[in-house]
Order: sequence, then structure tokens, then C-alpha cells
Amino acid sequence: MYLIGLTGNIAAGKTTVCNILRKLGAHIIDADALVHRLLAKGQPVYRQVVAAFGQDILTANGEIDRARLGRLVFGNPEALRRLEAIVHPAVAELVEQEIAASTAAVIVVDAVKLIESGLSKRCNAVWVVTAREEQQFQRLTEKRGMSPQDARQRIRAQEPQERKIALADVVIDNSGTEEETEAQIVRAWQRIPLFLSSDREKPRGDEQNGNR
Repeated sequence: MYLIGLTGNIAAGKTTVCNILRKLGAHIIDADALVHRLLAKGQPVYRQVVAAFGQDILTANGEIDRARLGRLVFGNPEALRRLEAIVHPAVAELVEQEIAASTAAVIVVDAVKLIESGLSKRCNAVWVVTAREEQQFQRLTEKRGMSPQDARQRIRAQEPQERKIALADVVIDNSGTEEETEAQIVRAWQRIPLFLSSDREKPRGDEQNGNR
């Protein structure tokens, strides 16, 4: 089993990369989908988040309004840290469960906060997806329907892409066409069998491999 940690800032194009990796045979673990499960009404994490941030983040039917919660925490670093302290450990536990249940040779953990949450230490390699900020803004406003203000807030709340790139084993530039992105992914994918028979099979720990 070879574990890829896939990350990148919001709207960089991780979904596009995951779709291509899935076609190549990888098992994809979507951390954001796991967060949706954890924030569902009645779940322990749901109760902790409501206790921490109050009833104002709820919709009329009692579900957490993720857009409202996002506006609250992405403009407030301390609030964001409080939310992540609740959510990250629970996500990591579900990721471990999915890894244990998978029979795939290559597993991809897709997580915006892969490095910040510590999940990257569990991986054999970190792949970082990048795009230009104006592309991120366009994707958030045109494809996801965010207001310009919310889109800018989300982009600015995240670590600069350069910091993630500095920790990457593979960098996928998703600022061009999908064909160009796919060509980069295929080249990186074709190198994975070499890693499977080497010391790279071991988890990264605190090592920085620097193979970009």
C-alpha cells in the first residue's frame, strides 16, 4: 500500500486531480466528505461544534450551516483554531478506518489541511495542487456561487501556496488545461512502483523527501 497525501489551497483543483487518480486506480479518501459526516445533526462532533459556536450557526431544521460557520471562522484565526481542534482528530480517526478497510495498492487522502492537521506524516508522499489566485477566485465565485467577499476571505485565510510547495514531493500545476494537468499526474503516477520497492514505502515521519 502506498499512501499519497493530496493537498492544495481552496479551488486549486484537487477534485480534478482526484478524478484522474481515481481513473488510474487509486482509492480516494475525501476529508471534506468526512467532515460533512461528522457535522451531521446528532453526531458527537456536531454537538461539540454547536457548543463551541452557538445556535446561530444552525439552519431552521437544526443542521449546521457550513457557509455561516465558514464566515465566522475564516475571518477569525482563533475561532478557526478552535474548530480545527474539534474536527481534525475526528477526521484523522475516520481516515485511518478507511485506510484499514481498503485493499487498493495506492490510496489518496485528499485534504486541504493535510499538513496542518498532521495527516501528512502518515503519508508516503505529499502531492500539492496549485493554481493562480485569480483562478481560485473565479472558480469559487462562478462554479461554487460564493460572493466575492466570501471567496476572498476563504483564499486569504489559508496558508500561502509556497509553504505547501516547500513540503511537497510532487507539485501539480493546475493553472493550465486539464490535459496538461493529467500529463503531470500520469508522470508522477508512473514513478510510484519505484517507490513501492524502496525505503519510500515507509511513512514520511518528519523526513522531507524533496522529490518534486
